[in-house]
Amino acid sequence: MYDCFNRKINYLRISVTDRCNLRCSYCMPEEGVTMLNHTDIISFEEIVEVVTAGVSLGIDKIRITGGEPLVRKGIVDLVGMLSAIRGIRDLSMTTNGQLLAEFAKPLAEAGLMRINVSLDTCDPDKYREITRVGELTKVIKGLVAAEQAGLKPIKLNCVVSGSSDEPDALGVKAFADNMGYEIRYIHQMNLKQGIFSHVEGGDGGNCSICNRLRLTSEGMIKPCLFSDVAFSIRELGVDQAIKLAMQNKPDKGTVNHRNQFYNIGG
Repeated sequence: MYDCFNRKINYLRISVTDRCNLRCSYCMPEEGVTMLNHTDIISFEEIVEVVTAGVSLGIDKIRITGGEPLVRKGIVDLVGMLSAIRGIRDLSMTTNGQLLAEFAKPLAEAGLMRINVSLDTCDPDKYREITRVGELTKVIKGLVAAEQAGLKPIKLNCVVSGSSDEPDALGVKAFADNMGYEIRYIHQMNLKQGIFSHVEGGDGGNCSICNRLRLTSEGMIKPCLFSDVAFSIRELGVDQAIKLAMQNKPDKGTVNHRNQFYNIGG
């Protein structure tokens, strides 16, 4: 399917939860975060309904995000449900890696194809400082488990405040090169100020070729990360919400005052 600017839309990013087991300084405050009630978080059945409808319209690429998707109870079951939908050629997940050592093998067995892991530094103390509660060793073990499970290619998402030449970013690149992983540099963004840029090593942030829709953890379909526009699958129905999202996909992103990165999937 094509939007009003003749961009082919074939990619759906799904935020399965607004919960996260880290508190990265650039993503969410250390405390005082208001979370959705569990009854308001999108159900697996709703997700499958949206994906099934999307695939019938040309969606063939699915990414599971959060929050942190691995804290969502039953996440392996959801992957199995999605992998059973005919027409999906790429089923992936973005994770912080803290629980990946435990989940890598069952995720692969359920049908997950590949993984992106967030890693902003290879310094254990700096990692703890950025994430406030995270352990770098868990990420490393998770990456090893993902490789053993066949979740390839493994891609590292490295958030930078200035440039990819920062010492921490260079350290992550050296690690990626040594391990044979791909790397993406994501410059820190600001939803409310509309600050974003192209992802180095990827397609994200390039509005001229944007091919994605987003399904939030509260059941809203968004045509753009940097936009307040969203359509509820619960109020409008899945087909109408997708249709309106396609019709209202902007030429380029502006600002988003309604969401935070942890509840929209980044």
